[in-house]
Amino acid sequence: MLSWVNQFNICCFLDNQQYNLPHHSIECMAAAGAVQTLAIAAGTAFDQLQALYKQYGDWLFGHLSYDLKNETDGLTSANTDGIGFPDLCFFVPEVVLQLNGQELLIGAFDARHERIFHEICNMQAPVLPAHNLATPINNRISSEEYIRTVKQLQQHILRGDCYEINFCQEFFAENVDIDPLQVYCALSNTSPNPFAAYYKTGQRYLLCASPERYIKKEGDRIFSQPIKGTSQRNLNDIGEDAASAAHLYNSAKDRSENVMIVDLVRNDLSKICEEGSVKVEELFGIYSFPQVHQMISTVSGRLRSDIHFIEAIKATFPMGSMTGAPKKRVMELIEQYEQTRRGIFSGAVGYITPEGDFDFNVVIRSIMYNAASKYLSFQAGSAITFYSDPEKEYEECLLKAAAIKKVLGA
Repeated sequence: MLSWVNQFNICCFLDNQQYNLPHHSIECMAAAGAVQTLAIAAGTAFDQLQALYKQYGDWLFGHLSYDLKNETDGLTSANTDGIGFPDLCFFVPEVVLQLNGQELLIGAFDARHERIFHEICNMQAPVLPAHNLATPINNRISSEEYIRTVKQLQQHILRGDCYEINFCQEFFAENVDIDPLQVYCALSNTSPNPFAAYYKTGQRYLLCASPERYIKKEGDRIFSQPIKGTSQRNLNDIGEDAASAAHLYNSAKDRSENVMIVDLVRNDLSKICEEGSVKVEELFGIYSFPQVHQMISTVSGRLRSDIHFIEAIKATFPMGSMTGAPKKRVMELIEQYEQTRRGIFSGAVGYITPEGDFDFNVVIRSIMYNAASKYLSFQAGSAITFYSDPEKEYEECLLKAAAIKKVLGA
């Protein structure tokens, strides 16, 4: 299925890698080709997305860039962006594919369903790279500069500017040739995650191995599942691995970070949900992935009948797990202290159904690639609080980037 959709100039492939997390349903979805495309900078992007949905009332697939913060919160972005995804891009697909177990549903505007099915069946599966890519990776900032910046951010916290801030750094490579499909398959094989995505718009690619959901709407219910808290796995020692998960669950620091973001998400949802309906379904849930254990909480609410679902997305974006609290002030500090624009990183990729339901991930643990400029980028970050150990926060960034570096042979 992935090889088939990759033939198109624009496509989106979403795979839960058979994880059974709360509120997962469809195993795999894909969209290919565009009847209509909206690619736009921040300003009136959400209004135009709403107009596109009103015009077609059909499936929409696409992404929300982190820099839509400039529209939602009246901010600006002056840092450089080596990849160049639009701030918002959605397309009405020519073909929609849904895989549930052994059942493949094919939606298309014409009567070519049977032909598409046979083409998919006869398509060769993507293969892993035959050798180590050995891609030379550069650090945008040194470890010393990262640690110095964390200490500066802690002074902002001490002054009361914020409580917690998500600080990210970029790793990059220039003048590199990769096969995005092969690299995505290698990343999925190394680090399968429940919100994985292969997303392509022209010459720009997102190869995503995200474990995190940003927001989902199902009927009148809204769900958000922020992640805060990470510990390393030890697959060679079951006892050590269990101890690492237990340490994460009992970590006062990680619980503090997690509950701060849960409170932020509750506050965001309270703006769009019926009074009294917002609740924490699960707090401090520990979920294990191939590289790391993660602390995940689930917050839900019932959407108000007078709120358009796209307004619900706008009101909660960007997601609190990738900003910190209070949201607007930390986004100003992020712009001040990070050296490159996040772009699609810490944004979201997903879909909107004809009925107005939706599901979006958080774009983390991802490779971004511009095939035209041959520029490759990935970012990693951590939540900074006053009690953070700067050296350990740097190590956490490296832990989160480990799967990507392994795939790239760095």
